[in-house]
Amino acid sequence: MSQLYPAILLRRYKRFLADIRLADGGELTIHCPNTGSMKNCVLPESPCWYSVSESKTRKYPQTLELVTTPGNHLAGINTARANELVGAAIAAGVIAELHGYALLKREQVYGREKSRIDFLLSENPDDARQCYVEVKNVTLMEAEGEGFFPDAVSERGSKHLRELIAMVKQGHRSVLFFCVQHTGIKSVKPAGHIDQLYGATLRQAKVAGVEVIAYAAEILPHKNLIALAHSLPVEV
Repeated sequence: MSQLYPAILLRRYKRFLADIRLADGGELTIHCPNTGSMKNCVLPESPCWYSVSESKTRKYPQTLELVTTPGNHLAGINTARANELVGAAIAAGVIAELHGYALLKREQVYGREKSRIDFLLSENPDDARQCYVEVKNVTLMEAEGEGFFPDAVSERGSKHLRELIAMVKQGHRSVLFFCVQHTGIKSVKPAGHIDQLYGATLRQAKVAGVEVIAYAAEILPHKNLIALAHSLPVEV
């Protein structure tokens, strides 16, 4: 995990930008790596944490990583971080449902709709039945303990579900993996009240044989630690 630096979140705007206040009182504009609405995650004048890239070409070297939610929980809003967390958890044997695979490939093109699967797992190079794992980052909590995905209408999310269904029909294993980067969430549900199509498609996927699992991240910014720790129930 990259070094995390504390600051105060002032605002998030234009989707990919956020203004923060540093410890010395100075203000800084940084990159916000989240395409969603970040509903219930933006609390002005609240503690946040950011990382710093060593790239010399980035316009905004700092990246917003963690925010404090209105319920005083912590949420990891860097959607790219979710794949890193899941990949590390698979390698470490944390995810019981994904044990036993010797080979792991990332970002493989597949399906009729030309998607990219986050992880393609197989037991050996000649394995005819592979495991397709699609990762989604969950940060929306509406009622206490209840997490939802997505936090905005997501045509891309529904497309991924259709692709997973197609892989099951071809004899493969398909897994929708909810990476929960929110310390207050205790269970996950589809946000049908936000995206009706996604909710309906997820229910179809479950019936078709797509496995839906969720794991919660332990978030300890003072230790520069974000890591998947344990499973959570999913209510489809």
